[in-house]
Amino acid sequence: MTTIDQQFVEYIVKTLVNNPEKVNVERTIDEKGVLLTLTVDPDDIGRVIGKRGVTAQAIRVLLRALGTKQDARFNLKIVNTDGGEGSEKANESGVAEEVKETEVEVAEDGESSELAEKTRAELADLDDLDI
Repeated sequence: MTTIDQQFVEYIVKTLVNNPEKVNVERTIDEKGVLLTLTVDPDDIGRVIGKRGVTAQAIRVLLRALGTKQDARFNLKIVNTDGGEGSEKANESGVAEEVKETEVEVAEDGESSELAEKTRAELADLDDLDI
């Protein structure tokens, strides 16, 4: 049985991705509240996260609003399922976070590797936010 929060996330994500049949939202309850674990096709992970994590952040804000209405605390974890080495690692609090290693083509000005590192750091910071 899927709950309203799972249906909510599924509906939003399925409208964003190219492979809606591969969207899966699992729900677990722990001492911090409700954890929704989202898995999508590896080709769609960028669409769900968005540039600078803006799309993922927007989904988390909407979940926060839903949680306020239901007197619950929702957390969203987006899991990278590409099967590559190091696709997940645990941070200091023991929570698995997404770590995706990608090759970045070097731009003519040579700044893309610096930009890639900055983007990875920003995405890691987004996972640490309690929303």
